[in-house]
Amino acid sequence: MTVPTLDVGAADEGALDLVRTLSAAGHRSIVVSQGGRFEDEVARLGGELVRLDAASHNPLVIAANAGRLRRLIRLYGCDAVHAHGRASAWSAWAAARATGRPFLTTCYTGFREQNRLKHWYNGVMARGDRVIAVSEPIGDLMVERHRVPWRRLVVVHPGLDLAGFDPCGIAPDRITAVRKAWGVTPETRVVLFPGRIIRRRGHHVAVQAAWRLKEKGLRDFLFVFAGEDGGRSRYSGELWDQVLASGTADVVRLGGPSPDPAAYCAAASVVVSAAVQLEGLPRGLLEGMAMARPVIASDLAAGPEAVLAPPAVGEDRMTGLRVPAGDDSALAAALVRMLAYPEALRQAMGQRARAWVLSEFDPDDAAARILAIYAELCAPLATVAPVPRSDGAAVESQQR
Repeated sequence: MTVPTLDVGAADEGALDLVRTLSAAGHRSIVVSQGGRFEDEVARLGGELVRLDAASHNPLVIAANAGRLRRLIRLYGCDAVHAHGRASAWSAWAAARATGRPFLTTCYTGFREQNRLKHWYNGVMARGDRVIAVSEPIGDLMVERHRVPWRRLVVVHPGLDLAGFDPCGIAPDRITAVRKAWGVTPETRVVLFPGRIIRRRGHHVAVQAAWRLKEKGLRDFLFVFAGEDGGRSRYSGELWDQVLASGTADVVRLGGPSPDPAAYCAAASVVVSAAVQLEGLPRGLLEGMAMARPVIASDLAAGPEAVLAPPAVGEDRMTGLRVPAGDDSALAAALVRMLAYPEALRQAMGQRARAWVLSEFDPDDAAARILAIYAELCAPLATVAPVPRSDGAAVESQQR
């Protein structure tokens, strides 16, 4: 499989999840990547890392990478080529076609398309013999923009290992330590924004919403941006300039990446994603739901398959609220509504969110679906072994 980096991001995490799935089923994964802080995880999970400048957008580098990938495919006897990310997908696609191997892509987010060249560049993710979308909206986007036939498109929700995200397993001192680091009192309502600090996640919209809440006279609240920018953009600096200009420095914290994500969620009153560009399924939002936190998501951050909200469902079934992307006024109004709910109602909402995410994003189910896709494409080369399940059952072997 190819993935530009093994750092912070949906594609990076998705590639590692795939290594885990394939290793558990008795297969070997060769991961071609520029690498990053999580590269040691590849070996720990049973895969092998081959370094390549897979993040480069340079056409000459991409062409050279295609040649190296062809040699690697033949050297290792790979049965399939799976691309996570556009830059690495172009060389992977060329290598797969040259060697006659099935080519798969996984689409995690909706890319911007400013012009025809960008549309063509993004279109490599639609060239897979199977195009895997992590959510229904991402799948719809691939069909609408790139005319992906339904027979080649598969929606597979990511399987999340949420074993550490259990509200009953969080010691009170972990929550106390987090809130102390934030400098908040027990009465302060914390609004948590997990995930990387990048423009498409809409943190600038959140700052404007914080200003609106202050203007309304709301007190004892704090916005925590728990993420990093990776040092690749000026967005964090621009964001802090906006905080200072709007007078919201007392209610906004740029907290950096979370050392204890489960405790961060447990210490929050509500978890929010204000994305202004189509996301797949933000992991931080799902982790918040697993920690029984009610959530608020923009309509580009998560679809109705992830966040159950009125008017699609009644208030007795809701797990959170959804707002129009980029609308800071609507986000502020949703936060006022959420924080005004009685604590018992928010807790009930959070419990429904936890039950929903555990049922919809089960790692065993996701693994079974991915392995079935490989079995179909790689027949008769591949034999898919049983997938162990936490309940002791197994997915039957499929042989082609």
